[in-house]
Amino acid sequence: MNQLQLFLPCSAGVEEYLAAEVQRITGLPVAEVLKQRGGVALRTSWRDVMLLNLHSRLAQRVLLLLSYTGYRNEQDLYRAASEVAWEVWFTPRESIKVEVTAQHSPLTSLNFAALKIKDAVCDRFRVKAGGVRPDVNTQWPDVRIYTHLGTDSCSLYIDTSGEPLFKRGWRQDKGEAPLKETLAAAMIAASGWLEGEADLLPLYDPCCGSGTIAIEAAQMACNIAPGSLRHFAFEKYLPYQKHVWDAIKKEASDAEVVRAAGQQAIIFGSDVAHRMVDFAQRNAQRAGVADVIEFRGGDALQRMPPSTTPGVMLLNPPYGERIEVAGVAGAHKGGREQAQLEDGGEFFSRLSSHWKKNYPGWTAWVLSPDLKLPGKMRLKESRRVPMWNGPIECRLFRFDMVAGKMAEKLGSDPNSGP
Repeated sequence: MNQLQLFLPCSAGVEEYLAAEVQRITGLPVAEVLKQRGGVALRTSWRDVMLLNLHSRLAQRVLLLLSYTGYRNEQDLYRAASEVAWEVWFTPRESIKVEVTAQHSPLTSLNFAALKIKDAVCDRFRVKAGGVRPDVNTQWPDVRIYTHLGTDSCSLYIDTSGEPLFKRGWRQDKGEAPLKETLAAAMIAASGWLEGEADLLPLYDPCCGSGTIAIEAAQMACNIAPGSLRHFAFEKYLPYQKHVWDAIKKEASDAEVVRAAGQQAIIFGSDVAHRMVDFAQRNAQRAGVADVIEFRGGDALQRMPPSTTPGVMLLNPPYGERIEVAGVAGAHKGGREQAQLEDGGEFFSRLSSHWKKNYPGWTAWVLSPDLKLPGKMRLKESRRVPMWNGPIECRLFRFDMVAGKMAEKLGSDPNSGP
């Protein structure tokens, strides 16, 4: 169990940040954590499987590679799955589900491929377990078996996570089109907010919705493990040892940072809909960070800075593919600021004017699928980081709001684009 081959899938564009996170969690050298398209691969121990599930904020799952073979047809898939020692990992009492993804596969039916792999797993258990085979459960399986088919290669994985890792266990209240926790964590990582040894700058999400970005940031600042509130698939597997897992969780709990009494909040969120603010507060309470975040109602086009010290704004404003357009800010549907025009032109131009006037010295990071967003905001971005929000290709734009005295030296509108 000390040379397991893992693959941690993540959203496209997040691979670099995930590799750094994996190195920090496992302590492995840089050369042993390999960035691949859509994830990170590494060889490590069973203990690290548990650590990665508990501590990773950026991975979607922790998959354990059990077979990598060539194939030409479905019978080759059956043979490959038959040769895997599934009985080492779970018993026939656990239910299973087989999922297949493919890229340039010559097979015509992925459903039939999944059926052949399922048959192979069940047939092996019939032989090894005296005629007993696991049941199939497509909704809530104990064991998820993932298969990825290339042009001529087949990879078989067993999933050690269960539910996707973005399901932290604290978000029970949410609005429409909520931002996944893993993507929120990637935005925070890309901003560099946690880097350095100096005191953390204030962090503010003026379109906070149900509070995902603020809560992720608060848990990071408090060193709260993202998986501390949930269970994982590996807890039902044969290598699992409860006393080892309990010790790992206790170590994580002991490392949490408790906010000092009377200490001012440095993480803030606001939303035009008070209903969403209530959701965010309840979610923060469940996440254990209610006393670290200050949530308030208010229109992003009118809210003044939440702190006297300039900091970092981090936001994922609604856009057409996530929430249908419904009037100007203040006329809210789904509980978040809306754009008057389909392309968001008026909302974003007004937002940038508000920032330039009232947020000197702040840095704003905006996640958007609109590559023309800087032009609509009449701002020149200093960085643009490619990221995917599910199937939607986005960019995380950085805008630097130049402070007043510097603005006078640079001209009347230093934040305007060329």
